[in-house]
Amino acid sequence: MNNFNPADNIQDLQYFGEFGGVNPSISDSSTYTFLSAKTMFDTFEGNMEGCYLYSRHSSPSNLYLDKALAAMEGTETANVSASGMGAITPTLLQLCGAGDHIVSSRTIYGGTYAFLKNFAPRMGIKTAFVDITKLDVVEAAITPETKVLYCETVSNPLLEVADIAGLSKIAKKHNLTLVVDNTFSPLSVTPIKLGADIVIHSLTKYINGSSDTVGGVTCASQEFINSLKDVNSGASMLLGPTMDSMRSASVMKNMRTLHLRIKQHSYNAAYLAERFEKDGLKTVYPGLASHPSHKIYASMINPEYGFGGMMTVDVGSLAKANALLELMQSKNLGYLAVSLGFYKTLFSAPGTSTSSEIPLEEQAEMGLTDGLIRFSIGLDNDIERTYQMMKACMQELSIL
Repeated sequence: MNNFNPADNIQDLQYFGEFGGVNPSISDSSTYTFLSAKTMFDTFEGNMEGCYLYSRHSSPSNLYLDKALAAMEGTETANVSASGMGAITPTLLQLCGAGDHIVSSRTIYGGTYAFLKNFAPRMGIKTAFVDITKLDVVEAAITPETKVLYCETVSNPLLEVADIAGLSKIAKKHNLTLVVDNTFSPLSVTPIKLGADIVIHSLTKYINGSSDTVGGVTCASQEFINSLKDVNSGASMLLGPTMDSMRSASVMKNMRTLHLRIKQHSYNAAYLAERFEKDGLKTVYPGLASHPSHKIYASMINPEYGFGGMMTVDVGSLAKANALLELMQSKNLGYLAVSLGFYKTLFSAPGTSTSSEIPLEEQAEMGLTDGLIRFSIGLDNDIERTYQMMKACMQELSIL
């Protein structure tokens, strides 16, 4: 990764609006006109570069964002979608069919877990959920029917770290496709450079950063993205999770400040994690030396962007967690809300929210406790002030 800086790649992209604007013009059309019937036919068949037919196929605004996200992740191209799940599900359905098998991390976003556990079997696709941090366990779960290894760079919500380079070796050995959800760590980690084949993001989170847009993206080879968009057999084309052009333009603008935001999110999260751990709280953050995968993650990251803005604290019980969440919100320290990457801190008890799709016995097995609070740390200017205010809330509830 010596000469690869994802933020520089984004910065080096310059687009001009049709009237010379410094922002590209937004293509606010669902369909496009042609001067000849032959050109329309060739465009429908995918043989006309730079021509547009219908916005479910592609639009100028979406292709601008595709190019920027591919540049960020170091892939040949990308395909944006209407949500993160609108990227995840078509990608996996394009790779797998009836009789195929997936090996997935057991700690993943609840929606992804529910899709793999409850919905994919209806199409004959089975999944083995494993501890992704144990490479021998991962390899042991592979069968002759396995087609995909699936993981999150940093897992939701337990913040386990996937050894992407190690997983890539296993995937190549068994001729599997390694799909990595990099939502928690844009810029910080570049999975393609570590051996991933396909990288997915929920654009809703850090990349957009203002909690006003839902979107997703699949970053991959030109060949794979072409297959996703094939008019006869492409999962993205036929299932239709198309991103709206206005939303594409909004995400594109916010990407320009992503490098600044990620640095501040990471700085603030590291500051709070270190303080809380010293206070005796059970704190999990990949930037702490106490994190089981700290050394692996330190070797994976692009150092200037830090260890990310996500951390967890276990306060012992759901009652204490809920009381703390409500008190912190009342003190304007953030919002009791799901999602992440917002400029204000967001906090929730994932066992009863973003991971509630996972059965309680499986939550217990993976270490997802009732008292666990997931924090998406915001862009606070004076993080010491934030720490003192959070600490006062914890003291008031006898957590500290």
